[in-house]
Amino acid sequence: MEGEQKRHISSDELRKHVVATDLWISIQGKVYDVTGWLKDHPGGDLPLRNLAGQDVTDAFVAYHPGSAWKHLDRFLIGHLSDYQVTDVSKDYRRLLAEFSKMGLFENKGHISGVSLVLIAILFSAAVYGVLFSSCALVHLVCGGMMGFLWIQSGWMGHDSGHYRIVENAKLNRFTQILTGNCLTGISIAWWKRNHNAHHIACNCLEFDPDLQHMPLFAVSSRLFSSLTSFYYDRKMNFDAAARFFVSYQHWTFYPVMCFARINLFAQSIVLLLSKKKVPNKWQEILGLMVFWVWYPLLVSCLPNWGERLMFVVASFVVTGIQHIQFCLNHFSSSVFVGPPTGNDWFEKQTMGTLDISCSPWMDWFHGGLQFQVEHHLFPRLPRCHLRKVAPFVRELCKKHKLPYSSASFWEANVMTVRTLRAAALQAQDLAKPVPKNLVWEAVNTHG
Repeated sequence: MEGEQKRHISSDELRKHVVATDLWISIQGKVYDVTGWLKDHPGGDLPLRNLAGQDVTDAFVAYHPGSAWKHLDRFLIGHLSDYQVTDVSKDYRRLLAEFSKMGLFENKGHISGVSLVLIAILFSAAVYGVLFSSCALVHLVCGGMMGFLWIQSGWMGHDSGHYRIVENAKLNRFTQILTGNCLTGISIAWWKRNHNAHHIACNCLEFDPDLQHMPLFAVSSRLFSSLTSFYYDRKMNFDAAARFFVSYQHWTFYPVMCFARINLFAQSIVLLLSKKKVPNKWQEILGLMVFWVWYPLLVSCLPNWGERLMFVVASFVVTGIQHIQFCLNHFSSSVFVGPPTGNDWFEKQTMGTLDISCSPWMDWFHGGLQFQVEHHLFPRLPRCHLRKVAPFVRELCKKHKLPYSSASFWEANVMTVRTLRAAALQAQDLAKPVPKNLVWEAVNTHG
């Protein structure tokens, strides 16, 4: 081990080890062979595979607590001979260290407890309204409450996936399964796999699954080149069907979002039935089975098919608000093509993300996503502290002349539709070839 620690490895040599059977990374100038760790990494294999062969210090400190450092020595194989740190990264790491000293990562506030109580009240009220009322209007309201319950459960699942909302690990896991799988029908394992890939490759057209919605949506005309999705491991074909749907995407965006939850149901089931390694797979499957028992059973208690359909549609449409929120933070922001990089973490996260400006009393509505820039930079930070750290992030962006984008909820919707419309107009132009001019892309891609 002593001889291996003194071994000097160049960045060119590091970049050669990027496949699953030979995967190296660098953290703070030390090189680690994590090939054997790939299948056991708690964050899944995608973050390691997507950032293989490069320095990943910023991404590592963003996602891991200080206790994770002690586990690295067993993978150490040498030192990076030409290791360098940019001024932006130095300031980012210094800021993260300050937040840690302030105890912000450990102090989780009372949001989780309040949210769980609210979820319990909504669930009880919806069930009571269905079982003990014969009024169709009450049943419609109950369907809306169910949708709002799914939104709040979604925020809980999001939080528990990034950090422990409950100190006890087993209780935290139970909360994940309860709020995710059991109450919303969405596998927390699928969400973590998808969401980790999104964070690591924020707004990368080829690696970020949150921008890969072909054939229904395309946020950039670069997708017209039929790029390959490295998340889904398939080509995103821009064929005649995709051109048709994309041509009208600025009109279909909101209707599709009303029923986007169906896609999340399907993605969860596909992952759990696949041969991919899923931690605690049977817990995940059992949780989904609970949902697919109680929800259809509750719907069947309604007096007729008309009210059953009304209840389901109401719950889907209301929770569609959350799916729109997911899109607002990224659809109108800068995108890029090519693999993600680990040494420009701060720059990539700020360029590809949009904050939603709102009053503090509206924070419950956005579930932390209103401070999306801050969340992407510090994903382990509990959402009760995001508003507190926002001024520090803005100041750092200003110091390094980096964008800090923020818009109201209404403005963000306008920007998103404008982005979709810009790509749609290009897709409609059947007489001309797909534009390849980089100047056109810079001016028009994001409206």
